[in-house]
Amino acid sequence: MERHTPSARERAYDTGRRRQWLAGEARAEGVSRRRLLTVLSAAGVLAPLLTAPGAHAAPARRTAAPGIVKPLPEHLFTVRGTNAETRFEALRGTGLHTPADRFFVRNHTETPQLGTTDWSLRLWGSGLRGGPVEFGLDDLKSFRAYERSALIECAGNGRSLFTEQQGQEVTGTAWRLGAVGSGRWRGARLADVLRAAGVTEHAVDVMPRGLDPAYVDDGVDQGRVRRPLPLAKALEDVLLAYELNGEPLPYDHGHPVRVVVPGWVGISSVKWVGDIEVSDVPLYSPWNTDTYRLFGPSYPPEGSAPLAEQTLKAAFELPWQARLRGGAEQMLTGRAWSGRGGVDRVEVSTDGGKRWRPARLHDRARSAQWVRWSLPWRPQRTGDVELLARAYDTAGRVQPERTVFNEQGYLFSAVARHPVRVV
Repeated sequence: MERHTPSARERAYDTGRRRQWLAGEARAEGVSRRRLLTVLSAAGVLAPLLTAPGAHAAPARRTAAPGIVKPLPEHLFTVRGTNAETRFEALRGTGLHTPADRFFVRNHTETPQLGTTDWSLRLWGSGLRGGPVEFGLDDLKSFRAYERSALIECAGNGRSLFTEQQGQEVTGTAWRLGAVGSGRWRGARLADVLRAAGVTEHAVDVMPRGLDPAYVDDGVDQGRVRRPLPLAKALEDVLLAYELNGEPLPYDHGHPVRVVVPGWVGISSVKWVGDIEVSDVPLYSPWNTDTYRLFGPSYPPEGSAPLAEQTLKAAFELPWQARLRGGAEQMLTGRAWSGRGGVDRVEVSTDGGKRWRPARLHDRARSAQWVRWSLPWRPQRTGDVELLARAYDTAGRVQPERTVFNEQGYLFSAVARHPVRVV
């Protein structure tokens, strides 16, 4: 396998990025010297809420998206090119974890339908001692298994709101707020696999790569999806997951094995992982140089640092432009989440942001996971209304009124203005 040669843009960013990773290298040094000699042995809070008038599901019809395997009924998904966005109202009453049949799909190309018997994971690169190492699925399952509840969220989730709310044109898939899902993931810790493979104290980056077809952008073959992680993050909380919500991973969500990086942008959680480069120098790919960084007037010419932590958001479990009955009590419900800390407060406005009321939270604040919230509301006047939900997290952040513009529409974090009509 050939190593990527850094471009001028990549070299320009290299100096600052090295400083960031040196801290991670020092943090990991105490444990990375030890090579494991053998593989370790494996050893519904809120009841469903009544659907508000006007929020009833449409008749189930299946739509299609290029390369997606599972059914995509119209009352659950909005198809966006090779991707499928979950309709947020479809999450109402589903519990903390998103059912696989309504988990959003983000594909650069198409879903490969891989078997398990011939699958293997190859670790290789200058950050290993002793040469490349391969693990089959049974090998991976012989490591101690861990379960972790975590969100996967596309970095562009909310991108369409740059245009709809802020009047700013951006590029990329026009997600609203449904490019996010919560899973109960089970698998081996990447840290255990790296140590078994012989990661050295000189390693700084690991780069998982998927087994989906190569991505061609404007006629340029970018290769298969791959994106580096600092070693410190890889050793912290990253999983090589083979189960979602107690079942084997579905094809569209990474079968047989995917990376799960809690709290970080979804591109870090590479699906259908087939190899991981472990390197003693910083690594680059199109997914941390040309994309998944912030470009625009508020950022340096070479762009921001590669995106890592997700931002803070809140959303209503209502159709966009839902019709609600005036004079009747509505139970507004939704979810709020943060990539840093957990959400510990949600406020709701039913008059376009003039007045705010605290919502009831139905889950405790947890990092990389959402909380469900609810608030009763009896609209007295008919007509168009904007509903707003504003989240606060344990890291001290609060959703702003506007998000700083970036050309590719990443990390939208402003309070979403959700339109409804009271009839």
